[in-house]
Amino acid sequence: MNKALENEVALVTGAGQGVVQGIAYAFAAHGAKVAVSGRTLEKCETTCEEIECRGGEALTIACDVISLESLDSTVQHVVSTFGGLNILVNNAQEVPNGKLLDVNDDKFEAGWQSGPLATMRLMKLCYPHLKGDGSIVNLASSAGKRWDMAGYGCYAAVKEAIRSLTRAAACEWGPDNIRTNVILPHGKSPGLVWWMNEHPTEAEEFSLGLAFLHVIQSPWPDKDNFALAKAHFSGELIVNESFDLAKGQQAIADGIGDAVSYARHYIANPDLVRRFKENAPLNDFDNKTLYAPGPEGYTDYPSLQV
Repeated sequence: MNKALENEVALVTGAGQGVVQGIAYAFAAHGAKVAVSGRTLEKCETTCEEIECRGGEALTIACDVISLESLDSTVQHVVSTFGGLNILVNNAQEVPNGKLLDVNDDKFEAGWQSGPLATMRLMKLCYPHLKGDGSIVNLASSAGKRWDMAGYGCYAAVKEAIRSLTRAAACEWGPDNIRTNVILPHGKSPGLVWWMNEHPTEAEEFSLGLAFLHVIQSPWPDKDNFALAKAHFSGELIVNESFDLAKGQQAIADGIGDAVSYARHYIANPDLVRRFKENAPLNDFDNKTLYAPGPEGYTDYPSLQV
């Protein structure tokens, strides 16, 4: 297994089961030291024990994400134990399920405090340690993309707020070399399996509504992440790793993706298709211009001269 995350430290909340438990295992497999935090300590200990059985290094921390003091203590514990912090995964949250008239204020408030508020607090607490080369991954929900929001409005509302915070952090902290992304997982976690069993018709309709998957920032030329996505997703897979033309064509030829997003090169080359067609040199891009706040984020790059 590629050790691309060797000497990196990851803090993962709510990793006692499901998708994020798998993320914790993957971090450890790639060499990261993983701090697993959660309200139910026994589940977190199970995750850590499995990581250690596989030869990794892990730390279990009891954390109540509604408490600012608990969040602060968790971050300090991770930093003091492992000597730093490079990756944050926000997942732990109470879920306010039900129709609008059935969700009382206490349940909705708990969803807000444990979701968007806890996510923002933890991102801010980790910010000083992530500056320079850090990464944040927040978990939202595909419930926010439903065609029928009946019964899911409160849950989707707090999860969509996390998406907005993620986009803001990506713009504001990108110049500090902090990568911030949000994922809307649709893997077979215990929670999703329960929902599929309880709502089989809805589950089938929703799965058919997922048109494509866009995977970004996988280390190149390490193809493990792309291959993993391809193996678990039957729809169209769009891969994105700052490809130039040759690497993009090779990605398609190798079968690791169905389409390529040229992303940064497209921002820096408004006539990218023409440049590819004419084999013309590409403009170099400046990270400060990539959706950054302030005037740099509105930089116009030159086109080819006629």
